[in-house]
Amino acid sequence: MTAATRTTFLVRPLPAGALAGVRATGRDAAGQPVERLTAEGGEPLRCCLRDATPGEPLLLFGYAPPAAAGPYREVGPIFAHGADCPGPDPAGGYPAAWRGRPQVLRAYDRRGRIHGGRQHDGSDPEEVIAALLADPAVVALHSRNVVYGCYMFTVERAEG
Repeated sequence: MTAATRTTFLVRPLPAGALAGVRATGRDAAGQPVERLTAEGGEPLRCCLRDATPGEPLLLFGYAPPAAAGPYREVGPIFAHGADCPGPDPAGGYPAAWRGRPQVLRAYDRRGRIHGGRQHDGSDPEEVIAALLADPAVVALHSRNVVYGCYMFTVERAEG
């Protein structure tokens, strides 16, 4: 008999402080003005890790996901609520609203360099997360949209 081992992990949405800064200044990570728009529905919200419903006020702006400074650090477009929201499910774990959505998990090392990755179909993302985090050189994963490559959220090992 074999026993499966799962790595305990934390899903990190867009940091509240980063979003507060964008809301306060109206500028994104590249210094460009944010776009204010009304959701058509289905826009992936990085603040609460769910899709927008039609009519919600949103921001579209460039965001630099957490990574060490260097050539692999990038700025890409993301959506977030235009005003405070309750954030992601306090139970944590993989975002329930995005289960079943194919994603790419890109692994990063301590230097902020890409250290592998894998695509998953959304049915068992925890298996792919555990496999990537089993490599001790990996310090974080970025979940990314398969078609557009946009940053969705960060996954890190849970401490303790």
